[in-house]
Amino acid sequence: MNAALEQGRRIIAVGTTSLRTLESVGRERGQQIEPGERRNELVHIPGFTFRVCPGLLTNFHLPKSTLLMLVCALAGRDLTLPPTSMAVQERYRFYSYGALCCAARPIFP
Repeated sequence: MNAALEQGRRIIAVGTTSLRTLESVGRERGQQIEPGERRNELVHIPGFTFRVCPGLLTNFHLPKSTLLMLVCALAGRDLTLPPTSMAVQERYRFYSYGALCCAARPIFP
């Protein structure tokens, strides 16, 4: 991962716990990922600046949850909330496996 960061390649986290861990360690170590035990106190809300992971693969998250706020912080509310509203309206089972939501920060040339 450190080589990818040094080369400017994108790191895509699989799961919100992975994303939180990588962002926490990257902040602490100047974007270097090092093994070890640490405490993560980051709160990801809209306006948060992601430094390590510009993308995320995760499942749908419950409305009004902190995990939904994390996805909104990464991809924006306009891209995140309509599919979540549709999932509520269609009575998706949020804790079921197989519902994939991809989030990524837009990249401009």
